[in-house]
Amino acid sequence: MWNGEYGFVVRKLVLKDFRIRYRNMSLGLFWSLVNPLVMMGLLTFVFVKIFKNPQPHFPVFLLCGLLPFNFFSIAWSAGTGSLLDSAPLIKRVPMPRDLIPIASVLSCCLHFLIQILLLLVFVIIGGLGMNVNWLWLPPLIVLEVVFVIGLSMLTAALNVVVRDTRYVVEALNSLLFWLVPITYPLSFVPAKFLEVYKLNPLAALSVAFRNILIENRAPAFSLLSRMTLVSFVFLGLGWAIFRRLKPRFYNYV
Repeated sequence: MWNGEYGFVVRKLVLKDFRIRYRNMSLGLFWSLVNPLVMMGLLTFVFVKIFKNPQPHFPVFLLCGLLPFNFFSIAWSAGTGSLLDSAPLIKRVPMPRDLIPIASVLSCCLHFLIQILLLLVFVIIGGLGMNVNWLWLPPLIVLEVVFVIGLSMLTAALNVVVRDTRYVVEALNSLLFWLVPITYPLSFVPAKFLEVYKLNPLAALSVAFRNILIENRAPAFSLLSRMTLVSFVFLGLGWAIFRRLKPRFYNYV
């Protein structure tokens, strides 16, 4: 069924979100590159020229944390508001409501993939070169998508019932920027907080990307296993809460 009718619905929803996002924008997809480039330039200036960060290959180091976080932040916010934004569709079209936040997250993936290509260009320009461990990048990206889908299903369902949820998500995104090792290495984190950091898939992604692209080595098995566990736990939790609240959607939207 997923490959047929449901797959068709997801494709249509993804295309709808994509077209709406870029409607009347003269630069179109280039906005996917402008934001990380501007942030990279600003943060590099602040942390290299002002704070004198000694981290080698700092622009690549920064993008390894910034790009996964940007995708997470944008996709989570979009997924959280997806049900209310699609209220007319929910009321008029008999379709699985689960597909709406999933499609919303998937529609953000194209931007993420374009930004990953930008990161790889910086890796090559920076003289770090290609290596066989780049093959780890697709599974890591899939794990992040799984994590964001689960989290988005959870908050999308809550947002229908409690409208403040969307604003809570925006506030958490602002806080998480500093709680993920984007501008600093994981080694700076005090030992008493380290285990909590390692359970955060965003922190794990930053470390894994740096292992692969800067250190030319595969991510540690312990890091990958924790990230996999947390991602699928959130997918299951998000799906369960979504199914529990779904009967109320029609009345609240």
